[in-house]
Amino acid sequence: MSVQEQHTAGPPARASLINDPKVRGLFYQILLVSALVALGYFIVTNTLANLERQNIASGWDFLSTTAGFGIIQALAPYSETSSYGQALFIGFLNTVLVAVIGIIFATIIGFIVGVARLSNNWVISRLAYCYIELLRNIPLLLQIFFWYFAVLRAVPGKRDKWSFFFNSFHLNITGLRGPKPVFAPSAEFVGFALILGIVLTVIVARWARKRQEATGQQFPMFRTGVGLILGLPILTYFVVGMPISLDFPVFVETGPILRRGFQLGTGFNVIPEFLALTAALSLYTATFIAEIVRAGIQAVSHGQTEAAHALGIRPGPTLRLVVIPQAMRVIIPPLTSQYLNLTKNSSLAVAIAFPDLVSVGGTVLNQTGQAIEIIAIWMVVYLSLSLITSAFMNWYNQRMALVER
Repeated sequence: MSVQEQHTAGPPARASLINDPKVRGLFYQILLVSALVALGYFIVTNTLANLERQNIASGWDFLSTTAGFGIIQALAPYSETSSYGQALFIGFLNTVLVAVIGIIFATIIGFIVGVARLSNNWVISRLAYCYIELLRNIPLLLQIFFWYFAVLRAVPGKRDKWSFFFNSFHLNITGLRGPKPVFAPSAEFVGFALILGIVLTVIVARWARKRQEATGQQFPMFRTGVGLILGLPILTYFVVGMPISLDFPVFVETGPILRRGFQLGTGFNVIPEFLALTAALSLYTATFIAEIVRAGIQAVSHGQTEAAHALGIRPGPTLRLVVIPQAMRVIIPPLTSQYLNLTKNSSLAVAIAFPDLVSVGGTVLNQTGQAIEIIAIWMVVYLSLSLITSAFMNWYNQRMALVER
């Protein structure tokens, strides 16, 4: 056997580590992470050095300092003697309240308008089209200004009011007022009954769905749910001696002019800033949700509708039981983006002095000069709200996904 044949018959030479794609990929990743860590270290040290050179204090001790300013809407106990941390917490609660209420109303309006956009009635379809094209092409900030400075400034002043719903609710320039519930000690049983009704409704709904999948028979879930969620608390309310009463707002119409108007501490009051912000956010976001709903419905094969009609199902139940459940798989992903946009757009509340997190944080920043800390709080809060919303919608999307057999 020749020398050349012996050489070729031996084991192949090992490839160099430099030519290994896995090794090179790992090296580049380590290099990138190291560069990011070095960049972060440089930014932090440079920022601290600049703050120290300008005699600007840093840290979180200011959160325990007395705030010294009031907040017109507080969902938790708060006064001018409260700390900056408590003030920021009140702003956070107001932000969450605006986001939740806005998402609920935007979803309801968006679904109604989206379905109306596909209506066979020309007038309804055109009205929905005009609403969508008009509101989604006007900047949100201008809509907030319109509701606050145009619509709500046209209502009566402090000494007058508009009344509606059997004279139970009133509207003037100070806000929307209505009856406030007053709870007696035994009212907690009504709350327990409400929670129990919701839990039982969920259990019955799961049983009804399995029953329908097995037998094809529908269960009157809507009436059962209403009976459990409303009927059980109402029954408990009367059994324990009606522990919940209503405190109606008191309006003084006679006497000295400065004493006329609503008495403080009577009824509840929704401030006009909240009304304007919620209305603008809901109506603006609803235009995008309406287009998402329209696209989702059109994504469902028309044969599904024809098959339902062939079985004698009316158009209303066809839309509710056949089309919408299938369209939700297309609707949910872009719907999540609109929920996130609404939550972040709520920061525009500062333009009309609604005390959300950004507005309260701006006041704290002006008084303390803790710009880095306040901006960090804003970033963490909005990032957390976005991640929580995305996680919930991803879970719901998985629940609505089509399970293949």
